[in-house]
Amino acid sequence: MTGTDLIPAQLLKRKAVVYVRQSTQSQVMTNLESQRRQYDLVDSARQHGFTDIEVIDDDLGRSASGTVARPGFDRLVASLCAGKVGAVLCLDASRLARNGRDWHHLLELCGLVEARVIDHDGVYNPCQPNDRLLLGMKGSISEFELGVLRTRMLDAARSKARRGELRLSVPFGYIWHREAGLGLDPDLRLQEVIRLIFARFRELGSARQVLLSMKADGIHFPRPSDEGRMTSFTWLPIRYRNVIAVLKNPFYAGVYVYGKSEKRTTIVDGRARRSYGHGKPVGTWEVFIKEHHEGYVSWEEYERNQKQLALNNYGRAGGVKSGRGGKALLSGIMTCGRCGRRLSVAYTGNPQSRPVYRCDKPNLMMGLPRCMTFGGLRVDAAVARELLRAVEPLAIEAAFEAERMNRERQEEQRQILDLELQQARYEASLAERRYAACDPDNRLIAAQLEKNWEIALRRVRDLKARQPAEGPSTIEADPNAFANLAENLSAAWNAPDVTMRARQQMLRTMIADIVVDVDDAVRDVVLTIHWRGGQHSELRVRKPKAGEHGCATAEDALEVMRSMAGRWSDEHIAATLNRMGLPTGQGKTWTAHRVYSVRRVRGIDAYRSAVKDGEWLTMTEAAKALGTSSHTIRLLIKTGVLPAVQVVPRAPHQIRSADLMSEAVKSAMARKGRPCRVVDADMLPMFTDT
Repeated sequence: MTGTDLIPAQLLKRKAVVYVRQSTQSQVMTNLESQRRQYDLVDSARQHGFTDIEVIDDDLGRSASGTVARPGFDRLVASLCAGKVGAVLCLDASRLARNGRDWHHLLELCGLVEARVIDHDGVYNPCQPNDRLLLGMKGSISEFELGVLRTRMLDAARSKARRGELRLSVPFGYIWHREAGLGLDPDLRLQEVIRLIFARFRELGSARQVLLSMKADGIHFPRPSDEGRMTSFTWLPIRYRNVIAVLKNPFYAGVYVYGKSEKRTTIVDGRARRSYGHGKPVGTWEVFIKEHHEGYVSWEEYERNQKQLALNNYGRAGGVKSGRGGKALLSGIMTCGRCGRRLSVAYTGNPQSRPVYRCDKPNLMMGLPRCMTFGGLRVDAAVARELLRAVEPLAIEAAFEAERMNRERQEEQRQILDLELQQARYEASLAERRYAACDPDNRLIAAQLEKNWEIALRRVRDLKARQPAEGPSTIEADPNAFANLAENLSAAWNAPDVTMRARQQMLRTMIADIVVDVDDAVRDVVLTIHWRGGQHSELRVRKPKAGEHGCATAEDALEVMRSMAGRWSDEHIAATLNRMGLPTGQGKTWTAHRVYSVRRVRGIDAYRSAVKDGEWLTMTEAAKALGTSSHTIRLLIKTGVLPAVQVVPRAPHQIRSADLMSEAVKSAMARKGRPCRVVDADMLPMFTDT
């Protein structure tokens, strides 16, 4: 039907719908002539004789490919079903639909209510076969045109991407220069923050620990302030997604990547829905160009980072996990020697503080018996001793290296603070110039500019307060000052202010992996330690029996008890053990009651004074026999006049009763005032006895 044909009067009584649509928001903002031409269809509807005209422009910025919900089109379909529409006006068929399903559904509804379809070529009646055929061809051409345009655009983008010239959206730290192409962002502060993220991950091995470390140092990270166009941004406290986005982006490794994500289509309520941003495996990326631009890290380091991030996931099979703290030293680093799985950690006791290592994946997944289960306290202590023994020869070098790393970290933090302070000063100066250029009479603007200036000055003041009082010390330390450092390694390792996470990190710097097995015949936990550098060593730790605890009395203390029990009382034994510095199994001092308890459990016979035959005397008994004091007896023993024996060092002296009758003792006791003085025959006395 041509435009000169008359539209039936009953259709003119209905309303005419002008459908206005543009595919993207950029077209809505820039393609204003297309909008104007579509809105001008209102005049065309009046020329055809319609008085009730409705404009549906709800779908501005929405695609008609069928993957995006269009509320305006749904409202048009609802009006057609109600029989209220006499004509649908559009600029061309592509404005109504870009897929055959929606187009033919619309034509079917228009044919049922005898509504007309009007475009710039004429008026069409979907009830007539010729018009229906022509409209169907227009819809097919529109759908085909969309496919051709999309194919041409994607092929051109892929061709340009294969040469590395397609200007993709680049992450923070990079910028597209108009002539030079891709390069580092000239903002030195931004570069230092990104490099610091990689340095901290290289040191800590955990993205969350990098976040906590940078949070503690007050480090900020940029955030777009222009709705993702990446032309301007503000600095905000760093978040976890900033850290993980930097670590996982291959762009920072100097790699140009195109096609690393894919779209997926699902059917929702009978309509196709596409979602984007689904990551693809590394080997399936469409374009992969190494050394395309300057990177913050190498590709090898990027791969190591991805492997470590994957291993850090809870329960993920693979290599050594990063140190997460907790109360188990070897958590995440031990491998079962029977099935090859990682050993898990459970905590027992009240409170739950005693770690237990076990390989229970076969039990959980397949109902099989556990490969092994053993307590963690003895194993942790044994590995710690082995680690300190290995580190001991390099203790001095390690101390200097730790000092150097600490200085480097302080220098990095100070450099970032300096850059942040420099930027804050620039912003304060800019705010001052803006305030000075403002007309003082325009108080509405001057007041806000003054407020911005005050905020900038306050930020400069806060950053100055965060600056360290002085730079890192450059004092050269004398290596001889660390001569006894190796002897204090154990005390430093067990210091209360050293966290378990720090011990785990130190362990992982020295040990690559530990393969564990249990020798059931001798009840030994066999640890095969794989040191970094290729060396291996085997360590055996006795597995305690059922009911055996770790608070048993040391064997040295038991030997002292066995030696003294038959001759000395429990009070003397307790005093001797305390003087020797041998504590109980629970780390307490000895008392007579505790000595008695241990003797009773271990079957050690007690001291009984009734069975003494008088051959051996104590110091008190010897003093009583000679009619003198215990101090005099002690001096006689010290000078060698009176022989005495000790069961163990620091134990009470035992004196043979026959030695009290010796000539040396009688001569010493006969001397008045100085019985313990040894008289030399060749020595002339200064004062005579007379």
